Order: sequence, then structure tokens, then C-alpha cells
Amino acid sequence: MAQSGRTNARSSPGPGPSAVVSEKELILPPLCLMSESFPGKIMVFLKRISLLLLASTALCSAIAAESHVIVDAQTGFILGSKARDEKLPVASLTKIATAAVVLDWAKWKQSDLSAPVQISPASLNAGGANPIGLQAGDSLSLRDLVYCALLASDNVAATSLAEYVGSRLPNASGLDPVGNFVSHMNALARSLGMNRTLFLNPSGFDGTEARAYPFSTAADMARLTRYAYDVPGFPFYVAQASRQIHVVRNGAEMPFEIQNTNEVLGRNGIDGVKTGRTRRAGDCLILSADRAPESRREGETVFVTPRRIIVVVLRSPDRFGEGLALVEQGWGLYDDWAANGRKTPKNQSL
Repeated sequence: MAQSGRTNARSSPGPGPSAVVSEKELILPPLCLMSESFPGKIMVFLKRISLLLLASTALCSAIAAESHVIVDAQTGFILGSKARDEKLPVASLTKIATAAVVLDWAKWKQSDLSAPVQISPASLNAGGANPIGLQAGDSLSLRDLVYCALLASDNVAATSLAEYVGSRLPNASGLDPVGNFVSHMNALARSLGMNRTLFLNPSGFDGTEARAYPFSTAADMARLTRYAYDVPGFPFYVAQASRQIHVVRNGAEMPFEIQNTNEVLGRNGIDGVKTGRTRRAGDCLILSADRAPESRREGETVFVTPRRIIVVVLRSPDRFGEGLALVEQGWGLYDDWAANGRKTPKNQSL
């Protein structure tokens, strides 16, 4: 399947810094070695690293979320984190994978996103939120279902997408459409190195009392988000504050205005991406923020460096407040990293 084999154009580490993520991820030389006998450049470098370590440690202690990560979107370099590899339920952040599989399939098959999809009774029984109030027999376009899933976080929309696309994806195992769709979500996750992630449904619903429930990590969700921003159309969807969709019910077309659940969209350069909330997962949030690209000229050649950071927050008591704080801190860490040459050690990159 196209999406499971697709590689992220930015997955290979590019040039980036020696900025630290946590005390465990960087062992500094003993203080007794930091003497005037060190060459001047080494001393300056170590002092900068020490300051970055202090900044990252202070950031982690100030954020109450159980897990978070701040990542440079272009290189995958980890600017800061706390328990980034801890397995946790991620609620509706799952819908980023759902949308990626749908949009990848549409590109692969050159499918028309205006194609109508009928809401089935089974999709209404999948569990979780139905803020749009969709009913069995309603019809709306694939495009509008994607908006419902990403902006309004509608579980019925996510399940309807899985039913429709899952019946059209390769299905060597003979699974039902939703099961087949979820298998492609997991195939995509494996292709991105999301080795601590398991999707069990297209919505992120985890409200059953069964032992198994879907999970991921802050680091894995950052990997997924980096990929999604390379999927045609995805950045536009998640950047919309609202959207009018059209539902055909009993032969009559009804317009609905849906609002993005991302309350900090448009602030501090934030242009996406997704909220999530269940009782098990708590409040979760992924944010993407960008700045104008950096450019420098060398002779006749102009080098342009995009600037975008991704913030993932899991189980936060104040996801929007902490998300904003992490974006602000992230840009500070980014500036220090860029000033040090944008080095990207493999053990500090996704």
C-alpha cells in the first residue's frame, strides 16, 4: 500500500545542533575539566551546552503534563522532552494517522474527495464523540468527513472514513473494512519507526473496559506529525479555524459550521494540528508552529532553511496553556540550537 511504504522526506537527519534534551541524554565532562587550559572554543561550546541543559531541565520541571516533546520539524531534532517514549493512550490524536491514510489513498488512487459517503449504523456504534450529530443514512463528502474528523474530532466521521477507504485498500488478510483500514494505519506507523505505537481503531476511542487499548508516545506522535505535514492537503485542513460542511439528510442538503477544537490556533505562529481527550488519556495536544524561513547567500547561491517546530503534550492538566508555553520555550531552544550549527546527533533525533 502506498502509505505504508512511503518514506518521510525529512526522516534522515540533516545538519543540526548538540542542544540537549534531558540530563540523561547528555553527560557533561566533570567540572574539574572545564578549566582555562581548555581551548577557548571548547569552553564556549561547553558553556552553551550547560545553559541549554539548564533551560531544558527547568522546562521539564515547569510542565505538569505526563509526557511531552518539542521537535524541529525539518530534521527531527529533539529540542526538549519529558518521558517522550512513555506508552500512553493518545485519544483523538489518532485521527492524524486516519487522515494521513485517507489522503495517501486518495492521492494513490487519484480519487475524488468530493465523492459522497453514507453514514452506516455501525459507525454510530463505534463509540466516542459525535459532535456533528451525524445520523445513519446521512451523506457527506470524503473531504467533509476529513474536516469533521480533524477539526471537530468526530468519531463517527473517522469510522465512516475507515469503512469507506478500508473497503478499497489492499486486504490480503481478508479483514472487515475498518480492521483493514487500521492495519494500514499500523503499517504506516511501522514505516515511520513508530515502534511504541498500536492503533486499534480510527478514532482513538479507548472507553471500553477491555484490557487492550490503543497507545503511542509523544515521540511517535511527533514522527507521525512530521510525516503528515508532507501529505498533500493535510497542513491546510488542520490550519482552518472553522469550516462549513454539507450533510444530505432525507434528500435535503443541510450546511453545518464546524469549529476547530484547537483553541490556540493562530497564536504565536501556531497553524495546527490536533486535540485529544478521553478519560483514560486525559487532555492531549499536538501543535505546529512556524516562522519565516531563514535565508543566507553564498556567492550566487541562496540557501533557505524552513523553520517549524512540533510540540506534543500528553496527559496535561492544562494542554493549551502548557502547549503555548512549550512553543515559546521551543523557539528559544531552537534559536540556541541554530546558533550552534544545527547539529543532529542520532540519539537526539527522531
